Amino acid sequence: MDAAFFERLKTLNKRYVLFSELVDKGPDDHSYGFHFSAKDNLCTSNFQTRAGSRILEGYRPPFDATPVRRMREAGGFLLGKTNMDEFGFGTFSTNSAYGVPRNPFDTERSCGGSSGGAAAAACLLDGHVALGVSTGGSISCPASFCGVVGLTPTYGRVSRYGLVDYGNSLDKVGLLSRSSNALSKYFPIIAGPDPMDPTSCPQPQLNLGPVEIRSIAVPQEAMENIHPDVRTAFDRAIDTLRDSLSVSVEEVSIPSMKYALPAYYVLATSEASTNLARYCGMRFGAKGGDIALHFNDYFSRVRSANFGKEAKRRILLGTYSRMVGFRNRYYLKALAVRQTVIEDYGRVLKKHGMVATPTMPFVSPRFTDIERMKLIDMYRADFLTIPPNLAGLPHISVPCGYADSMPIGMQLVARHWDEAVLLSAAGSWESSFKYRFPEAIR
Repeated sequence: MDAAFFERLKTLNKRYVLFSELVDKGPDDHSYGFHFSAKDNLCTSNFQTRAGSRILEGYRPPFDATPVRRMREAGGFLLGKTNMDEFGFGTFSTNSAYGVPRNPFDTERSCGGSSGGAAAAACLLDGHVALGVSTGGSISCPASFCGVVGLTPTYGRVSRYGLVDYGNSLDKVGLLSRSSNALSKYFPIIAGPDPMDPTSCPQPQLNLGPVEIRSIAVPQEAMENIHPDVRTAFDRAIDTLRDSLSVSVEEVSIPSMKYALPAYYVLATSEASTNLARYCGMRFGAKGGDIALHFNDYFSRVRSANFGKEAKRRILLGTYSRMVGFRNRYYLKALAVRQTVIEDYGRVLKKHGMVATPTMPFVSPRFTDIERMKLIDMYRADFLTIPPNLAGLPHISVPCGYADSMPIGMQLVARHWDEAVLLSAAGSWESSFKYRFPEAIR
């Protein structure tokens, strides 16, 4: 990494808005073996951590999140903090207070959300690995839209210590890069138990290596409301798996997939409204206004001025779901649906090595089309990525086709703790399918 690299990186960032904050210069020595980035909701000691929100403007943590620390200790140089939807609230990275990242294949289109900047950086920077975070699809979605490989691990496999939470029972730290080989190299670095993380738990040892996949299940529920271009690319990918890689493919039914979306939004917003309550301008978050005001008035002014529209919407939805009289009707039923989703996936994965679906129901939309989309349609766009996230299952998105030069992703889901299966399958897939990338710098 020479001075010319960083000059080109700054130029690239002006065009694509990958980073909310970027390093000024390279390392003073040559002890760094690779460069990486961190999503803006992962704490970093030498950068602001704002989670895409004005309410955290100026916050500089005195420590690194565990995944960031482990990457640094392995010889990584942190280039900067990648842009994201505010607190992870979005599908298109259009809800950031620090700029909207642009798709590397077409600057008039979205990178996906909420790890949009991470996916764009992984696509544009050759040899780069990006730390992303997924709650309901925030790694798979941008990986699909930007044509890169995105790995979302089993819930609890990677430490959440130092993560600015969206939903505590859903958030997972993962990786995005141009190939599964890079993920296989760096994933063992960030994986493993962490005594600092209360949701970290004892886990099977991560043994990466070739794993034979004999059968894959395709849920019939996943093939509804899919754009024809996506359906064509996915069908071709399945044919390749069957014919070239000798994998048996069977259509199955996972009925609970259709209920995962509403259950997710009840659970995720309930946890988000609780987490965001701390940002009231007293101990945490931006300060402002007259401190002589009644605390409710003071808190309301700070939060109204600094939270974006989508954050306010999800706070209200989550607060409503947890209210007395509504908790049993919504929150507890959503928990029951989550358990059903886990059981349905368990039934299918007991027989098959993986579950395959398209990652997103359409290619990356133009920003003009996003502006015309109804809110409910934005939420529905995640109906394929939410079920495995709700169940805490590991999954990976790989490019499987292109339509009008825009990438299309295929999502593979495995049993809990079976990241080795996903990475092995992705490696085999890459031997049969050539990825495309736009301009890049080394």
